[in-house]
Amino acid sequence: METFSRLVGAGFLLALWTCLSAAQSGKDVRDSMAVTYHFVQIDGVNVFYREAGPKDAPAILLLHGFPSSSRMFDPLFPLLADKYHLIAPDYPGFGHSEAPPPEKFQYTFEHLANIVDRLTETLRLTKYTMYMSDYGGPIGYRLALAHPDRVAALIVQNAVAHDEGLEEKIWAPRRAFWADRASHEDRVRAGLMSAEIAKMRHLGNSPHPDRYNPDLWTDEAAFLARPGMAQIQIELFYDYRSNVEQYPAYQEYLREKKPPTLVLWGRYDPNFSVRETDAIRRDVPDAQINILQAGHFALDEASAEIASLIRKFMG
Repeated sequence: METFSRLVGAGFLLALWTCLSAAQSGKDVRDSMAVTYHFVQIDGVNVFYREAGPKDAPAILLLHGFPSSSRMFDPLFPLLADKYHLIAPDYPGFGHSEAPPPEKFQYTFEHLANIVDRLTETLRLTKYTMYMSDYGGPIGYRLALAHPDRVAALIVQNAVAHDEGLEEKIWAPRRAFWADRASHEDRVRAGLMSAEIAKMRHLGNSPHPDRYNPDLWTDEAAFLARPGMAQIQIELFYDYRSNVEQYPAYQEYLREKKPPTLVLWGRYDPNFSVRETDAIRRDVPDAQINILQAGHFALDEASAEIASLIRKFMG
């Protein structure tokens, strides 16, 4: 009887220890999935970033577009942070990062890429997959050219590296602006800063406008209306011509390195053509191409599908 009691007691203690261990493990997972918010000084500029997921897990560097910020990746954090280390910075002049005036900060894509590069080094990210959307494309491709050994894979979501991706009707006046800034700046500035166009960037020609949260574009319109923002954004967009000039280098990188590539393309994008996906496949024949029922900001409408595709892609 005494032996039986000892066994029962030992069994109870083992069960209790197992329950406590499981509870602690669950707490650890929940803690690692919690999104945290940080500022770090890079070259004298306060740079904001969101972070979640185990720090020893495969890293995904989330690079946002215009006129958004790291906030655009909010839908992905609860869907991926259990398995991946997510880092989403705001570029200087965007979101919660500092926005020094152009006379004190050079707003070029090369400079923004250098800032993001310094951030990855500060965070000791030596290997990462890049999720590149819109402006995140030329920033990410610059990082890939500078450090091809650090790039584990690419996730391309409505980001362009070929002329085929630029809708001629939309981009002709923008190319005219790059060729003759003084004659075209007022028109381009009005388009960049327009609240109505901010809305259309999200909706595109989606047949499901009821799936889009109006806060997305009203918040962006409020951001664009901040003092000094118009000049910052026109300076940066004038430099967009440097990205087009860099397309041959981006394409050579894709052809030579052939990084594992997942393409997630919102078919209702009013700015970038779905023909970009064919151009990417030409350079990276094994690229996984997915045309989504979504717009330029595909996470607005297809976040669960995108998270599922990323999990299958990254394993």
